[in-house]
Amino acid sequence: MRLQTNHFFNKLILLILLFSASAKAQIQKVEPPFWYAGMKNPELQIMFYGKNIAQYEASVSNNVIIKNVEKTENPNYLFVTIDTQNLKASEMVFSFKSKNKVAFTQKYSLKERKTNSAERKSYDASDVIYLIMPDRFANGNPKNDSDASLAEKGNRALPGGRHGGDIEGMIKNLDYIASLGATTIWSTPLCEDNDKEYSYHTYGQSDVYKIDSRYGTNEDYVRLSAEMHKKDLKLVMDYVTNHWGITHWMIKDLPTKSWINQFENYTQTHHRREVLTDIHASKLDQEVCVDGWFVPSMPDLNLRNPFVAKYLTQNAIWWIEYADLDGFRVDTYNYSDANAMANWAKSITNEYPNFNIVGEIWMHNQANLAYWQKDSKIGAIENYNSNLPSVMDFTLQDQIGSAFNEDNATWDNGMIKFYNNFTLDYLYPNPNNILVFAENHDTNRINDVYKYDFTKYKLVMTLLATVRGIPQVYYGSEIGMGGDKSKGDAGIRQDFPGGWNGDKNNAFTKEGRTAEQSQYFDFTAKLFNWRKTNEAVHFGKMTHYIPENNIYVYFRYTDAKTVMVVFNNNSTEQTIKTNRFKENCKNFKSGKDALTGKTFDIASEIKLESKSALVLELE
Repeated sequence: MRLQTNHFFNKLILLILLFSASAKAQIQKVEPPFWYAGMKNPELQIMFYGKNIAQYEASVSNNVIIKNVEKTENPNYLFVTIDTQNLKASEMVFSFKSKNKVAFTQKYSLKERKTNSAERKSYDASDVIYLIMPDRFANGNPKNDSDASLAEKGNRALPGGRHGGDIEGMIKNLDYIASLGATTIWSTPLCEDNDKEYSYHTYGQSDVYKIDSRYGTNEDYVRLSAEMHKKDLKLVMDYVTNHWGITHWMIKDLPTKSWINQFENYTQTHHRREVLTDIHASKLDQEVCVDGWFVPSMPDLNLRNPFVAKYLTQNAIWWIEYADLDGFRVDTYNYSDANAMANWAKSITNEYPNFNIVGEIWMHNQANLAYWQKDSKIGAIENYNSNLPSVMDFTLQDQIGSAFNEDNATWDNGMIKFYNNFTLDYLYPNPNNILVFAENHDTNRINDVYKYDFTKYKLVMTLLATVRGIPQVYYGSEIGMGGDKSKGDAGIRQDFPGGWNGDKNNAFTKEGRTAEQSQYFDFTAKLFNWRKTNEAVHFGKMTHYIPENNIYVYFRYTDAKTVMVVFNNNSTEQTIKTNRFKENCKNFKSGKDALTGKTFDIASEIKLESKSALVLELE
């Protein structure tokens, strides 16, 4: 009899265990995976994913209020909205019932926010941003170069393959970045990208709550942020709202058909984003611009769908809290629905009033760029406000790519290009909060553009360091790296020398740099470390003078400091009379060159070397 009882009891335990295992397997994903107490917006929408989960009724413990439970045509999704108002950091339990019986449960956590999280300081014009493509920067942990669960394996021999750079490599070289004078790191995306090839750029993300394991773990990303903050460096995440990768787990089982934009036949965007503000544009052209896919491997997200909009908003806020982020750069910003993006940006800045977000608005005139900056008077004509604090100054980048090659100035070439660019700053609501750059991971390398002419490199960097806005430097240019984009994107995304064991030289160290690399680095570090000390080139006013004889002069100044910047774009030595600039320098007798320490008498004239720039702190 005892044997029979034990046999029955064992079978009962087995059934309970099987039921328990089945219950746990019922929920495959919960997103956000956890949340934070004390957010300004107390409404939290939790997505539960599991086979036929929509058939169950959801309830929650701790007297938490469920405001709404929503289902879609896909029974594998359940969207549960709760009210976190006045809830403290705690754990709650969701119960899922069928026929009034609890089928399974799911724990969910509200975590404590960091002190003063909402008031975090973001990046601004006092910063210098260093742009890294992590797969090509440094391989700090060769053990994670490949992952059995991900399609593409490490292959450094393949130009467009995974080369192995990772978060650990970034952490190990933070001192190098800080020594350059950079204060902020913008890394191209780090979330998982499971494309079969060309996944190294990580813009085709397959899981936006998970760091790609070939870069490291979520915990490694948090550690990167913490180590950066110890060194007074800021971390900017490259965020993608427009598209995911074709291998994203949700694309394989869409919550609703309208989660992504779909046409009867595959339709790609025409990239003509002028149609978005064109009062004469056809609806067809506008639709294809916003709803067309970027490329076949990147499904276009439909932010007009409220589930999608909420998902992306909460995901962005989750990363800010979880990784203690200092800002966003948003990829392909105006490829998405304009109103939805305005709401997305507003939701984030409502939670974090000082948080800076710069959008990639790759357009080539100031009116089109200025339209997209927060509080634009141009946008206001159509009663539109993007709520986007910053845009990338592609018009200035256009001019940087040619002006320093134009030795013989004409009416519209040479230094007049820069003057004309800045004359249109009145279009921007906040020209000081614009990202200025010579190049990035999508453009021609500036050193290749100027045929590795160090003299012209100095002119480019001096301009970026002293004009209005937030300067951004692309990794490797500071040691003379180049690359030809006509040979493919891999050409402008080469490995940083010294980032891999066995590299011929290690440019991360003074001892490891070649003479040429040292020349580039020493100049760049001196320039941008000086920039950190002078508030006039951060937020000071700017007065510039019409270029004459290919010489451009402008002043950056506050009540306390004045900086005079002089560019001689001629291939010969020049002398300029200073009486023309007395409006800005009448109270000063001399200027000290910020880079050489040499003092110049500015009372009557200044001699300028060929193809040179002076940055004079007036005294």
